[in-house]
Amino acid sequence: MATLALLRHGQSEWNLANLFTGWVDVDLSPQGEAEASAAGQRLRDAGLVPDLVHTSLQKRAIRTVELALKEMRIGNGDVPVTRSWRLNERHYGALQGLDKAETAAKYGDEQVKQWRRSYATRPPPITDDAWVAQRKEPLYAEVPDDALPHCESLEDVVARMLPYWHDHIAGDLREGRTVFVVAHGNSLRALVMHLDRLSEEEVLELNIPTGVPLVYELDADLSPTSSRYLSN
Repeated sequence: MATLALLRHGQSEWNLANLFTGWVDVDLSPQGEAEASAAGQRLRDAGLVPDLVHTSLQKRAIRTVELALKEMRIGNGDVPVTRSWRLNERHYGALQGLDKAETAAKYGDEQVKQWRRSYATRPPPITDDAWVAQRKEPLYAEVPDDALPHCESLEDVVARMLPYWHDHIAGDLREGRTVFVVAHGNSLRALVMHLDRLSEEEVLELNIPTGVPLVYELDADLSPTSSRYLSN
C-alpha cells in the first residue's frame, strides 16, 4: 500500500486576473498563498507526512510546496523536493497572457472552449521568435529542443508527463513511500486520467480545484484502492 497526495498550486496572480498562464512563470496571489497554507494544514490534520515531493519548475507550484510544508512544520531540506518540466502546466501557446473573456469575445465561446477543453486540439502556437526567447530562459535549459513546445493540447501533456510518472514517481511509490505531487491543473488532470483510467471524453469533465489535496491509496500495482479530497 502506498499513499499519493496530489495538490494543484494555490490561486496564481494570473488566475486572479483571468489570464491564460501556461508556461509563463507567475507567482501566487495572496489568496493562493492562503490556499497553499490551508492545504498543508489539511494534510497535517490527516496525518500525512511526505517522504518526498515532486513538483514542476514553475514558481507558483514551488511556492505552494514551501508554504504547505511550512504549515506542516516541515523545514527546508527536511523532505527531498524534485522538480521537473514534465510536471509543468500545459503550454497555451499564443494565448498566454491574453484575457480569457476578451479572447472569447474575439474568437467565440465555442472556439475558446475547443482550445481549452478538447483533448487533442492545440491552441495557436507562439511565434518562432517567441520560441527562441523561451529557449534562452534558464528555467528551461534542461528541456530538449524537440520537447520544448510552441503550444500543447492535453494529449501532449499526457505524453510528456507519463515518462516522469513511470521513471520517477512510480518507483518511489513502489518502495512504499508517501509521495506528494504539487503541480498544475492540466498536468494533474493528465495524472488522474492515468490513475483512474479515464477516457478522453471523461477527462474533459475533470476539474481539479486549486489548493485542495487529492489523496490516493494505491495497491502494489499502483492501482487506486481509494481516493478522496481533503476539503471542508
